[in-house]
Amino acid sequence: MWKSGIKWMLLIMGTMIGAGYASGRELWQFFGEESGLAILLFTIIFSICCFVIMKISYEEKTEHFYPVLVKLIGGKLSKIYDVIIIFYLFTTTVVMIAGGGATIEMFHIPFWFGILVFSLLLILLFIWDLRGMLSMNAVLIPLLIIGLIGTLFTFIFKHGGDFGFHHLSEQANWPSAFTFTALNVLPLIAVIAAIGKEVKHKGEVWIASIGSGLLLGSISFIYNQSLIQVASEIILYEIPLFAILKDYPYSMIVFMSILLWAAIFTTAASGMLGLTSRFREKLKLPTWIVVSMIVLLMIPLTNFGFSTLVAILYPLYGLINLYLLVAVLLYPIANRYKW
Repeated sequence: MWKSGIKWMLLIMGTMIGAGYASGRELWQFFGEESGLAILLFTIIFSICCFVIMKISYEEKTEHFYPVLVKLIGGKLSKIYDVIIIFYLFTTTVVMIAGGGATIEMFHIPFWFGILVFSLLLILLFIWDLRGMLSMNAVLIPLLIIGLIGTLFTFIFKHGGDFGFHHLSEQANWPSAFTFTALNVLPLIAVIAAIGKEVKHKGEVWIASIGSGLLLGSISFIYNQSLIQVASEIILYEIPLFAILKDYPYSMIVFMSILLWAAIFTTAASGMLGLTSRFREKLKLPTWIVVSMIVLLMIPLTNFGFSTLVAILYPLYGLINLYLLVAVLLYPIANRYKW
């Protein structure tokens, strides 16, 4: 039970710790100063969301997200959200593939070659289906977490061990807890619903949801407090993490760049898991072939200016997700006699 619970916890963490999170961009956009309470609220809300989605998936023995949507928001709205989630997963995975190519460019490797390598690795990963995804998470996610925590703690103690607790007196930013969780609720439903059939015990649901919430909340707090200390310099950096790393040796910057690439890859893999699990049933083809077909559709789109697309789509997704977040949080209350 514990082993499986940790396995699902790493899958959830892999969905959350994408390029936006690992680079510090997402955290700084939503949190920043006066956010101690916001991060605490996020930890609680996130754990509840994971628990509700995973419990429905476990009870319904789901293989993809549609049955979970029906349970949460009913049949009619589910049809609309079905299309939205497919579009969301598709566009964000395209952005991740483009990001994977752009990150490799730092090492003077052509963008198109980076895209090709990234795409081939995605296809190879799914030859082993869900097992491949879980094995990758078992290696990459602990590395990502250790790398991030190690870097942040070194930075904090380098600056006199100040965790920035003096910033905690003002807590005006608490509503960010809801918008930040809402941003991530669509991929959470897509990925957790894909494993419903594999969850064997309710204890796994508790371990995965509480474990991922506490771990993510703790990292978010430490990361945010570190970013506050370099707040005046963040504007100079595309990736806020590099403001923290500015006095570190070049080898450390290279190591963290590789970790960022890994974070991009785990997010792309999570998006692909959500997409393939939705279509596999209809196509009756091996997962890696479905992935190959989707990747071939995505590659030409990586050449477009996605910063514009992201600027339009993400706020829109945020609004759409807020409704879904409310539905998830109210589900245990609406079904209290069954729960």
